[in-house]
Amino acid sequence: MKKTAYILTLGLIAAGSLLATARTTNVNDIKHTITDNDIIYPESYELDTQKMLEGWYMRNYTATDDRYKRQGDVAVDDATMRARLAKLPTIIEMPYNSIVRNYIERYTSRGRSQVAALLGLSIYYMPIFEQALEEQGLPLELRYLPIVESGLDPNAVSKHGAAGLWQFMIGTGKGLGLEVSSLVDERRDPYLSSRTAAKYLKDLYNTYGDWSLAIAAYNCGPGNVNKAIRRAGGNPSDHDFWSIYNYLSPETRGYVPQFIAANYVMTYYPEHNISPVLPTKPLVTDTIMVSDRVHLQQISHVLNIPMAELRVLNPQFRADIIPGSPSRAYTLVLPSQQTHAYLMSEADIRNYEADKYTRRISVEPGDEPGASIVEEAAMESDADNMPALAEQTEQTEQVSRTPASEPVQSYAVARGRRARSNQPPAPAYTVQDNTPAAETAPAPRQKKKTSSATASTSGSKSTGKSASKSKSKSKSKSKKKQSTQPASHSVRSGDNLSNIAKRYGTTVEAIKKANNIKGSGDEIHPGDNIKLPSSAKVSSGKASSKSKAKSKSKSKSSSKSKKKKRR
Repeated sequence: MKKTAYILTLGLIAAGSLLATARTTNVNDIKHTITDNDIIYPESYELDTQKMLEGWYMRNYTATDDRYKRQGDVAVDDATMRARLAKLPTIIEMPYNSIVRNYIERYTSRGRSQVAALLGLSIYYMPIFEQALEEQGLPLELRYLPIVESGLDPNAVSKHGAAGLWQFMIGTGKGLGLEVSSLVDERRDPYLSSRTAAKYLKDLYNTYGDWSLAIAAYNCGPGNVNKAIRRAGGNPSDHDFWSIYNYLSPETRGYVPQFIAANYVMTYYPEHNISPVLPTKPLVTDTIMVSDRVHLQQISHVLNIPMAELRVLNPQFRADIIPGSPSRAYTLVLPSQQTHAYLMSEADIRNYEADKYTRRISVEPGDEPGASIVEEAAMESDADNMPALAEQTEQTEQVSRTPASEPVQSYAVARGRRARSNQPPAPAYTVQDNTPAAETAPAPRQKKKTSSATASTSGSKSTGKSASKSKSKSKSKSKKKQSTQPASHSVRSGDNLSNIAKRYGTTVEAIKKANNIKGSGDEIHPGDNIKLPSSAKVSSGKASSKSKAKSKSKSKSSSKSKKKKRR
């Protein structure tokens, strides 16, 4: 009996040992033997790679040849790929199986142009990722996760609404401290999103103690990974990504294999005849904290930085607006050689076409777009500073500008508005002018005209009243005669240089010379005052129309002024 019990005990121990061995073998070997015939490729595979290759950064900062086009992929057997993955200096395990091979071949055969673009963009982005990972003490191979997530496109948005290089959902991004609004989306900020992603990955690893599970949880969320672990059964600590593979969603199943493939192809691309991409010059950047509301166009104009460059460096500003305020400053990334220029030119940047870019805080019904009432009041309170500004701009004007062959007349800037870059300044809003009076003041309302015969008859019976009419008529004629040589034209909606030239019987080139306009002249905007050359003429009818318009504008301005006083 004892012998039988002893044999039974030995049998149970042996069976338990075999089961334990089978379970260990299963968990360890499945990652090498697993297969999947229904692989779903992530959205990052569907990138417009030609657009990436022709993007601003690739054209200006990198050089590549077309070897990836001229020469095809090189056949590599399983043993070689397995050995190459084993040689990668990584902490995270990089097993090889048929699913991983499928993703590698997708990169090296059908995605060759995409890999060339990724190699070029990585010159700029990888140092940012590496710095963020290093700060958290994480494996540097995680720098290739954004290749899987977004294809290194900071403006990538998934069909589920995830955005940025690291593809955060809005709720996740906000929960991790990133601002997401109509103007600012910090999920797209390469620096902020990388630091946030590194902290999040560290938390996930501390939760699971396994990088393959942490990476899977980054993609589909910890809740889905926990559910898959429960469905797989057994001790949760015995599982990794491969043992719960069949319990994950199809999209997440391909996530870790593609991450392994990205590490492979970004290391062994030369062995597959994919062109090496080299930097032609370094793009060294620096940051500035901006606490003013500034449009990127203002920075672009004053500092002469292409808008495409500003957008590449600052993709977080969705509408090209930095909504800075005294209580909230935003980080602006600039080429390092331009940071000092920005600090020296902050006032010029804020003031460049300020009436166009300023956000109106208070508006009266009927107001035309322009400077807000609040800003007008601020400018009036700063009137003491205007003489110095006028002196500076007057000296600038002496160095430039209008050819002697096209003499022009000066004009006054309307109170409450700022002179644009293609207009001459007027010190302290006073008139420096040789302009006829009819052009600087609204024309009085004229009474009904009489014929010359009637005027002659009434002259023989003149009274004080008829004499006054005659005097008024003479004055009106004088004003019309003067207005045939207008000093300027106020740009209205729909105006362009061509129809302005036609209206005043002059040429586009003459107007361009008078205003020092280069290019097509598309930069004129409603509310601009365009200087007219001395050759410009206008018919009496149009002069009258223009005079009425000026009168209406003056009346409107006066009405605004009265409203302000009442307030």
